[in-house]
Amino acid sequence: MDIRTTDTFERLGGQKAYEAIRHVGPRGRLIGGIVVALLGLFLLWRYILAPGPEHKTLPGPPVHVAKAVRTTMPITEHTLGTVIASAIVQVTARVSGELISAPFTEGQIVQQGQLLFQLDPRPFQAAIAQAEGQLGKDRAMLQSAEADRARYDTLWKENAISASQHDAADANAKSLEATVKSDQAAIDTAKLNLTYSEIRAPFTGKTGPILIQPGNLITADNASPLVTITQIQPVKVSFALPQSDLPRIQERLLSGGLTVTVDVHGPGGAHVTAPVDFVSNSVSDQTGTIELRATFANQDYRLVPGQLVDVIAALDAIKNAVVVPRDAVNTGPEKNFLYVVDKTSKVQLVSVDVLFDDGTNDAISGGVKPGDTVVTEGQLRLAPGVKVTIAGARVGLKSPAEALPGAQ
Repeated sequence: MDIRTTDTFERLGGQKAYEAIRHVGPRGRLIGGIVVALLGLFLLWRYILAPGPEHKTLPGPPVHVAKAVRTTMPITEHTLGTVIASAIVQVTARVSGELISAPFTEGQIVQQGQLLFQLDPRPFQAAIAQAEGQLGKDRAMLQSAEADRARYDTLWKENAISASQHDAADANAKSLEATVKSDQAAIDTAKLNLTYSEIRAPFTGKTGPILIQPGNLITADNASPLVTITQIQPVKVSFALPQSDLPRIQERLLSGGLTVTVDVHGPGGAHVTAPVDFVSNSVSDQTGTIELRATFANQDYRLVPGQLVDVIAALDAIKNAVVVPRDAVNTGPEKNFLYVVDKTSKVQLVSVDVLFDDGTNDAISGGVKPGDTVVTEGQLRLAPGVKVTIAGARVGLKSPAEALPGAQ
């Protein structure tokens, strides 16, 4: 079929279609118009008026929060302390002799005056008997000398003897009086040595190992002790603070009625409190610190001399302070800041000043009020105005003691 034949065919087909539409009645044209209108409305809604695909709202970054509270903020210093004994005595013998017994157990708590060692008492008893015998002899001689002096006094008054004879009798009597006194002193010394043969505890304390066993010959004032006794009720805790704290310490101690309180946390959950009762009279030129001590009753014997303990020294307090967890405060290029979550779950950046940081909580001043919700974790993903999702909330503030090693 050539081109002319195709054109003729199309003209004949279009003409037939036109003739077919022209012969359709009004009812058919109405139905066709309705169908075309519905089709147009469908296409208008589908491609122009229909809403686009839904966009899901992504949740904000998760954060952990806590409440700012108003409370009294203690100004404290955390440091290590050393338990030291109130007294340590190396027990030695005051007299020489054979050690015959040690009626106590090594490591025992002994009471003041309790017998620790017994030396052989027989040499000391014999010395007492000898001194008493010498005293009896000299007393008898003194009686005779006093009688002679009385006779010579009478004869001298009657000019029956010379003055030299009278003076000799008087001197002899006085010499024997001195001898009797010396004999009495020898008896007292012998009795004292007998008491020294019993070596007793000078105070209540804990004994160490027995360093010289019974059966050995003990010499007086030997450099080697028999045993060492340590007084552990009470004990002291020694610790050092920076010299920058010295003005605050002195202010409290000199103000009358105010003390520096010390909390000591030892292994095994030991937790005791006592006031400072000693401040050193000099600052160490090597460390720039000053030594303080506090005395503890140590009723349960938990504190042992030489032991290292955690010490929290309360030097002062900030009353009515706004306190937040330390994790909430961030360091900025010019000032510290934190994020506050508002009622719409959006965060706002607030600049603050840190009045005191105890290592767990911060006392702050600035635009944060008690009851404000502050972000403690997740700050790296935040910016002012960002909406957040609260993943966890801390109830109350964590106390400094809970942050110490071994705290429950």
